[in-house]
Amino acid sequence: MKLKLDENLGSLRMVTRLRLAGYDVATVREQQLTSTPDPQLIEICRREGRCLVTLDRGFGNRLRYNPADYPGIVILKLPNQPKLEDFREAVEILIAGLERSPVEGKLWIVQGGKIQEYQPIDPEEAD
Repeated sequence: MKLKLDENLGSLRMVTRLRLAGYDVATVREQQLTSTPDPQLIEICRREGRCLVTLDRGFGNRLRYNPADYPGIVILKLPNQPKLEDFREAVEILIAGLERSPVEGKLWIVQGGKIQEYQPIDPEEAD
């Protein structure tokens, strides 16, 4: 599984933990994509075949970013002033989720010790 961590998640600890779990991890910072507009960033993820992992709740808009069009979108919902432990817990929940189920074509929201999974929106139902 290939992941891209958004600019707000590129800490060395998080990247290292995900890589130790066997994931191919790239970060927005490493790729010098900081401040890339959201539509461009998600398109880069699609082209690279990478699931986007972010804190940006805007990617949860399934009408704008239909999960079916991407290798997965994961939003980590953390407290307003997250501590290191909040990040660590969210990463462990994400790893456990990825071991159980594929994220491709889905939107996952990691919050409160669990993963909420949202399916793509059928374009005919959105009209």
